[in-house]
Amino acid sequence: MEKIELNVLGQARSESAPDHFALILEEKGGSRRLPVIIGPFEAQSIAIALEKVDTGRPMTHDLFKNAIEALDATLAEVMIDSIRNGVFHAKLVCEINTIGKVVEVDARTSDAIALAVRFGCPIFTFPEVMKEASVQTETAPAEIPSTKGALQDYSTPQLEELLQKALEREDYESAAKIRDVIKEKDG
Repeated sequence: MEKIELNVLGQARSESAPDHFALILEEKGGSRRLPVIIGPFEAQSIAIALEKVDTGRPMTHDLFKNAIEALDATLAEVMIDSIRNGVFHAKLVCEINTIGKVVEVDARTSDAIALAVRFGCPIFTFPEVMKEASVQTETAPAEIPSTKGALQDYSTPQLEELLQKALEREDYESAAKIRDVIKEKDG
C-alpha cells in the first residue's frame, strides 16, 4: 500500500482544545499538512527532542528509546495508520536486529512521534488518512537541505533567504537549523 512520508513542521497552541497543542505534520514534498492535537506533556517531550535539550536524566520517551536499543532493536518507522472517531492511531515499526524480525506496536500518535524524533526515523501515513484529515496549504514547502553540512555550502545571503522562507511557512525546526549555521558562519 502506498505510504506518504511526513515531516514534523512544528507545534502551536490548539485553539479548539484548551491546554493542548496542535502538532503540525507536513507531507514531504507536498503542500498538505496534518494537524494532530496532543497533550502538553507530549508536546514538551517532542519540543525537547527537536531542540536537543539535555535534561540530565532520561524522560519517559528517552527511557523507552533506551529500552528499545538495549533489546538490540531499533525504531524503523512510525506509521499513522488510521483515524477513527476523530482520533489518530499509530504503530511503531520496530526491527529486532538479533533475529531480523519486524514487530508493530500500537501507540498513541503523540508518543510515536516523540519516539520518531528521538530515533530520527521516518513518519508515514496512508492516502486515506491524508484525504480525511489533512489541510491544503497555499505555499509549497521550502527545499531545506537535510544535513547541516549541506547548509554550510550556502552563502550567508542565501541562508538568510532560506531562513525567511522557513519562517513564513512556520517551519521552525528548519529555521532553527538555518539560524545555527548562520551563527557559526558569523562566528
